[in-house]
Amino acid sequence: MRLYNDISIEEIKERYGLAMERIALMQQERTVAEKYQPYFERAVSLIMLVNSIVKMKEEGKFKKLTLDEQKALNRALYDDIAGDNYNCSYCNPGYACKEFGTKMGRLLAFLMTELRSIIVFAYEDRLYELTIYLELFIQIYNYFENEDEYIYKDVKRAIYEFLSDNCELLFTARMQEMLDTDSSFAKDIIMNEDLSDLSYLYLFGEYITDNEIKTAQFLNSLPEEKLIAMANTFTEGYRLGFIANRLDITKKKIVNIRYQIGFERMVYYAVQGFRKMGLEAAIYRAAPNVLNKRQHLKIGYHSTSPNKQYDYDHRFDIGLLLDKALTVRMQEGMKRALETFREEGAVFAGPAVIEVFGEELFSPEDKQEAVKLNKRQQKLIVDYYNALNLLNKEYFRIDETSFTIIAYPVPEIGKDFERIFEDTVKVNTLDSEQYRQIQQKIIDALDQGEYVRIIGAGANHTDMTVKLYPLEDPTSQTKFENCVADVNIPVGEVFTSPVLAGTRGVLHVPKIYLNDLEYRELELVFEDGLIVNYNCKNFEQEAKNKSYIKENLMYNRDYLPLGEFAIGTNTTAYMMGKKYDIAPKLPILIAEKTGPHFAVGDTCYKMSEDTKVYNPDGKEIVARDNEISILRKSDISKAYFNCHTDITLPYDEIKEISVCTADGRIIPIIKDSRFVLPGTEALNEAFDTMA
Repeated sequence: MRLYNDISIEEIKERYGLAMERIALMQQERTVAEKYQPYFERAVSLIMLVNSIVKMKEEGKFKKLTLDEQKALNRALYDDIAGDNYNCSYCNPGYACKEFGTKMGRLLAFLMTELRSIIVFAYEDRLYELTIYLELFIQIYNYFENEDEYIYKDVKRAIYEFLSDNCELLFTARMQEMLDTDSSFAKDIIMNEDLSDLSYLYLFGEYITDNEIKTAQFLNSLPEEKLIAMANTFTEGYRLGFIANRLDITKKKIVNIRYQIGFERMVYYAVQGFRKMGLEAAIYRAAPNVLNKRQHLKIGYHSTSPNKQYDYDHRFDIGLLLDKALTVRMQEGMKRALETFREEGAVFAGPAVIEVFGEELFSPEDKQEAVKLNKRQQKLIVDYYNALNLLNKEYFRIDETSFTIIAYPVPEIGKDFERIFEDTVKVNTLDSEQYRQIQQKIIDALDQGEYVRIIGAGANHTDMTVKLYPLEDPTSQTKFENCVADVNIPVGEVFTSPVLAGTRGVLHVPKIYLNDLEYRELELVFEDGLIVNYNCKNFEQEAKNKSYIKENLMYNRDYLPLGEFAIGTNTTAYMMGKKYDIAPKLPILIAEKTGPHFAVGDTCYKMSEDTKVYNPDGKEIVARDNEISILRKSDISKAYFNCHTDITLPYDEIKEISVCTADGRIIPIIKDSRFVLPGTEALNEAFDTMA
């Protein structure tokens, strides 16, 4: 492994052995203050359990565990944070602060959470990273053995120095997971294990629930030809994305597959499908440590969360330590990590993502004990992600990459899981050509417009005016992309980058889920395309509502532009949501096709604006920039926000969507929740057939 070029395996094993000897002694000691003793006992118990995994793997006993033994081990590893147990977990900042006071409680909750990274390191045989975490734990334990008035500062400094000293290593490990196709831990399981024996699920080291078990069982029940067809829909969408954007896929060699555990049989065939395209898959885990995580989001393969409140409570843990010096160090570490994998980065083709939906909807508790970023840190983190954005552009050649995303339900969606799965497969394979033709009718109308007016119905009081990009030559240019089933599966939308000046109004949604979080009565006010005010009604206090939006939707920005306006056309997907009463659980990938949607943040063409793109009719899509993204030509640091969040209005909340032309004509596209533009009537058939 490139990570450990300067460290011998013998040295790593020796350091690990010494660390474990010291930690084993802690089980008999009572050398820390009584109030901290239970904390360290629980931490030591986790470490000893992880050590048992290391030993079993060394001795070749791990894979010989029975299914019941694997289940028991998995529960023991995650029991502390699962379900109601989290209420009395030292990972819970509320509980830790009650036991140790706010300052020390937050710090120790962070440490216990960060320590859980060692589970991953044990399963993946990453002994060096495991060892350095144990050495940090020993250092902090020693401070508590000699507790004095400076202990908080000593512990905080130790953690800070640990992250600063090891950020390059942890970033390089992340790059290796992402780009080194020869060391793909998950891929080895998928391609080499017997997937009919469900004990393989426990080899990942992730929390395994009925979602993972029943999904794997269901996929095992499907005929091979159906699984291959599902995988082909996925991989072919990826290939078509390159063709649609006139990119050369033959220059690329590496594809990332991101998915939820349980879908291994489909991923198995997807790996083979990508190989036929000349691409080898790297499959990496959602990050377990604070330096590589991004808030509560799961980027990489993962399982059902043991506790979404746990994820949410720790989304800003970096705020305990973040200062200018650390962000500089992190940028330097990331640049070196990218440099280490420069050759692989140049042939990286982009991600291929299998999303899931159907998990229990989550409305978080906003704990005052949880770490938040102060105003200075908010700016630092925004600047840091801006810097990473530019590094990614340089090393991954973003303008040469593409992606694809597809979604399927998980068993938690309810008793109709198998029927919903079958209907989702149908939605994912709708006739692209039929939709292309219908959507072209919509685009032809939109291309005549100066702006679009969107008015909500009933409890939805949306009233938006979206200014459209002007065309110099309507015979060869168009404003909207005709999106069929390539990068975004399923089929069904036309979208554009709006002109910001003149885009204004109120976007309101009574209830919506964005990035796994619920928003009630979400309202965004736009002036000249920028969010100038926002609110929701999740909490009683207005200040909490505003901070909730700023942290989780605005990503701590003071403002965001309207990066995209689209009209979804997939009425079949919409009616599937209605039929099974699962509309709130549909992922944004499907939900964005079930009505008009507005994306806040970057445009869909982020960092590829200079690459010409064309619709199937041969017209160039010229609305790729807005007044902010064009700043890349003078100051690229001001051009991007590193986020893009789609907010959809369902058809039944739409009174009208009309195109308004410069000469005063009004061309209705949707009226009273139905498509009324000539040539689009077929889209209403789903409303009537499934009503």
